[in-house]
Amino acid sequence: MRLIRNPLLAASTALVIGFAVGIATVVQADDESQLPIDEIRLMSQVLERIKQSYVEEVTDEQLLESAIEGMLTALDPHSDYLTPDDFKDLRESTSGEFGGLGIEITLDTSGFIKVVAPIDDTPAYRAGMQSGDLITQIDDAPVKGMTINDAVGLMRGKPGTSLVLKVVRSGETGPLEIEITRAVIKVTSVRHRMLEPGFGYIRISQFQERTGPDFEDALNQLHAEADDKLQGFVLDLRNNPGGVLQASVDVVDNLITDGLIVYTEGRIANSDSRFVARKKDPSKGVTMVVLINGGSASASEIVAGALQDHGRGLVMGTQSFGKGSVQTILPLDKDHALKLTTARYYTPNGRSIQGQGIVPDIEVKQGKLTLNDSEGFYKESDLAGALVNPDSEADVDGDEKSTVEPSEDYQLFQAVTVLKGIAILNAK
Repeated sequence: MRLIRNPLLAASTALVIGFAVGIATVVQADDESQLPIDEIRLMSQVLERIKQSYVEEVTDEQLLESAIEGMLTALDPHSDYLTPDDFKDLRESTSGEFGGLGIEITLDTSGFIKVVAPIDDTPAYRAGMQSGDLITQIDDAPVKGMTINDAVGLMRGKPGTSLVLKVVRSGETGPLEIEITRAVIKVTSVRHRMLEPGFGYIRISQFQERTGPDFEDALNQLHAEADDKLQGFVLDLRNNPGGVLQASVDVVDNLITDGLIVYTEGRIANSDSRFVARKKDPSKGVTMVVLINGGSASASEIVAGALQDHGRGLVMGTQSFGKGSVQTILPLDKDHALKLTTARYYTPNGRSIQGQGIVPDIEVKQGKLTLNDSEGFYKESDLAGALVNPDSEADVDGDEKSTVEPSEDYQLFQAVTVLKGIAILNAK
């Protein structure tokens, strides 16, 4: 017999790594009013009938655990029941090292599993998984009707072993079969580099416990590498599925000097929170562009929404995922807990992102730029021994040319182009 819920499944919602765990906090559950006796009696009768009449023998533990999970998954895609293994995996996912494919998933309204985003430099990323992919089959098992934990349980396994995902992708004429080899996932949350003199780049792949301090370090290093002449930088949140709420607050706090960053509202007393900037700005007000896409979710949307509302930088790319809810961990005992959606979050201007996402200030779809025929022509200055214009500046050294090629990353190329344009206007 195969129940919908297997008590040995590892991970919570979308924990091939963990999508909805990203903005969870831990609180103690309060005793609520008792359930009506008639409903309890009905539940008892259903359990007894199943035990007596089902075609295969089932235990009380199996039935009750499946019933608990059914109650939670019926609420929304992110609420879940955490077994001891689930809770352990949740903590590992926010610390930055865990086993799996390196992919964020959620339940789609079609009943299939939807890919939120593959995480940078993970097996899923290297295999070519994309945001928006619909997983219809895991090896030989159809996923229609599975819970998130069912799917996660099939995807997780011993590092070095492989599985095949059947995927439906927009723009493809038929299903794709993608083979992925499992591995221990180590996520580097923050990376940075100079793109060219005066212009930097910071990539946040996931919001973890140390993302805030690491982001501040990256800002300081960009300033140092630019000899304190940093003219602008790109903050890349594309395919960042979220993470720890406080980490997203810390990132914004490094970019604005005061004001509201995000607030949450819910029914329980401690679900109403306001997060404000603490008057520090290691970025020194440098011009910035924020890149987002359909794989930017949850904590990524908090950052993009706050910066957009404060007018701190231009948001470019495509519309984000639209996860505007907060999950809270409610312990039941030392080994079990509920992960329950308890609040919605709002941007400083009061926008709810739930189901809507962040709309960029400038929409730029990812694509490839082909050279015009005229760009293949030689110019006078290209000829060997051509005279130099006496009014022109010296040639730029090869090392100082842009490292951003439009054919490699069109959105990033456009972001840098915008930064350069703003820098020129500011210099006048």
